Amino acid sequence: MVVSYVMKKAGYTAMMIRSLFYVIKQAFVNLWRNRTMTLASIISVSATLLILGIVFILIVNISNFSEYASAQFDVVQVFLYDDLSNEDMKNIGDQILAIDEVNEVTFESKEQALEKMKQDWDKYSSVLSGLEDRNPLPNSYVVGIDNLIYSDSVVRTLNKIEGIEQIKYYRDVVDTINNLTEFVRNLGLAIITILLFVSTFVINNTIKLAVNARKTEVQIMKYVGATHWFIRWPFILEGTILGLIGAGIASGLIYVGYSYTYASLTTNFYTMVAQYIIPVEGIMRDLLQVFIPVGAGIGALGSLWGVRKYLNV
Repeated sequence: MVVSYVMKKAGYTAMMIRSLFYVIKQAFVNLWRNRTMTLASIISVSATLLILGIVFILIVNISNFSEYASAQFDVVQVFLYDDLSNEDMKNIGDQILAIDEVNEVTFESKEQALEKMKQDWDKYSSVLSGLEDRNPLPNSYVVGIDNLIYSDSVVRTLNKIEGIEQIKYYRDVVDTINNLTEFVRNLGLAIITILLFVSTFVINNTIKLAVNARKTEVQIMKYVGATHWFIRWPFILEGTILGLIGAGIASGLIYVGYSYTYASLTTNFYTMVAQYIIPVEGIMRDLLQVFIPVGAGIGALGSLWGVRKYLNV
């Protein structure tokens, strides 16, 4: 009895392996047989994911800058006149700390401001050499606020304090960037939805052509007892392969384009801008996590739609 069970198990395993090889073989046969539509499907998926990738890059980089701006927005930087004494500056700090909505006040000397600027400029900090003896940067206070909704009130109070030359305030910038982020996201989602539908439609037609060419074979397989899923799997694999190839092409194009753009920003005098842009490795890691399932999903879904009609006859 044990021997019979083992033989039955071995036979089942062999049948599964043969079925797997059949599915893979038929998928590639179908792709080659319908080369024109295969190419059209790959181009469609690549175009869809290319636009999706561009929109994704815009959104994540704008969001990254928005987060930076928001981090600056919950603090207000107060620049002081140059001719103030240490006692005057301390008095201003005490007045700022006395404001109800303020939770923290940090003094930043002109020397500290220059050192911070050198760190921000990184390898271009040499252009700032020689400013130590004639530092043009002002002394300042960095003011932390309990809640962003109190920012306007705090700024109005700060404007009444003598000795303050300028108040650095980011609210308009943050609002503008947040609105831009929302606009790019909504527009991108609309474009992506349309292109996903178009790509699925093209793959659907590709699979329909493949199934139509094998209509008699599919019907014979049904008559001899083949399950619907046994018939479906070659076409599902075919669509998945189309989607993954399209995802690979789109990923390659985006990698080349984004690498060139990022290198241009970091090798030219745009360091202050480039520090807010996500590096190539980070973008591609996140992008592939989106492209692989979306590409495969578009292909598999288009295949399921394409083969359904012929299985119901």
